[in-house]
Amino acid sequence: MPAKISPGVRKLLQEPNFAHLATLMPDGSPQVTPVWVDFDGTHILVNTAEGRQKPRNIRRDPRVALDLVSQENPYAHAAVRGRVVDVTNEGAEEHIDSLAKKYLGQDRYPYRQPGERRVIFKIEPDHVASAFTD
Repeated sequence: MPAKISPGVRKLLQEPNFAHLATLMPDGSPQVTPVWVDFDGTHILVNTAEGRQKPRNIRRDPRVALDLVSQENPYAHAAVRGRVVDVTNEGAEEHIDSLAKKYLGQDRYPYRQPGERRVIFKIEPDHVASAFTD
């Protein structure tokens, strides 16, 4: 059963706050990347490009951790541990455009590379801890 997302953490996810996503390398060491996030009411969504380290790590081991920090108040933050329950290319191009609108105020993601293929990770939270968010 997924962990409950409080209203304060939901607000952090809905605002243009960056998260740091930790995945596991083949040797078990962490790999951390700043990411844009979204929330569909159940899952935390992260969008990236195929061919990067994150998709390789997640397909091998779906356990992840996210640290989300408010841009307005860096003391308001949430830490999430969970697992990726779905990896899909379906809707990923439209999703990165919606994230560009949220984070950059632009209708289309401006950093697309030729031949780039986007992917969405759906993260089911197992544990959520937060401070100064509610």
